[in-house]
Amino acid sequence: MSNQPRFRALDLTLVGMFVALMAIGANITSWAPFLVIGSVPITLQTFFCVLAGALLGRRLGALAMTVYMFVGLFGAPVFAQFSGGFGMIVRPTFGFILSFILAAYVTGLIIEKSSGKPSVMRFVVATLIGMVINYVVGTNWMYFAFKFWAQAPEGFSYALVWSWMLAPLPKDIILSVVAGIIAPRIYFSLQKASSYTRHIA
Repeated sequence: MSNQPRFRALDLTLVGMFVALMAIGANITSWAPFLVIGSVPITLQTFFCVLAGALLGRRLGALAMTVYMFVGLFGAPVFAQFSGGFGMIVRPTFGFILSFILAAYVTGLIIEKSSGKPSVMRFVVATLIGMVINYVVGTNWMYFAFKFWAQAPEGFSYALVWSWMLAPLPKDIILSVVAGIIAPRIYFSLQKASSYTRHIA
């Protein structure tokens, strides 16, 4: 059995950093309230989510998003518009928060499954797929939330819910591509740092 700790100090530091980045990215609308389209606040969460998966890998990326979710559910104001608490579970946008875990995991998985050194294109594809997961899970959750337990706006339909997502979509596509482009250099630096700390542990 290995005597190495399950999580090293570097791992926990990186997880905590992305929890903080998610909280910051969630609250842009607090300073710019016009960035709310329908019921969807335009944030930087998707960007930081896929970046976490790309840089930290599937395990730590998903862990960072899980910690972020539970920090918010236990009352810390880390969700959009400085919200938090277990009441968030019944909100229509909670599906996006849940989707961050899967999006980060899949983004990291795609990069880790690369044969040999992952290319920039693989990073970009991984971050874009992570973004798609975020949209598909979050938007469908929102639709069913309005359909079954939340008060739906007038003229509500499945097409209407997806139309709300058209506003943040260009921003998230661009930022996901940016995340995929900037991630490799940081990723390989983190790999070297991880190998070094594992060697001296």
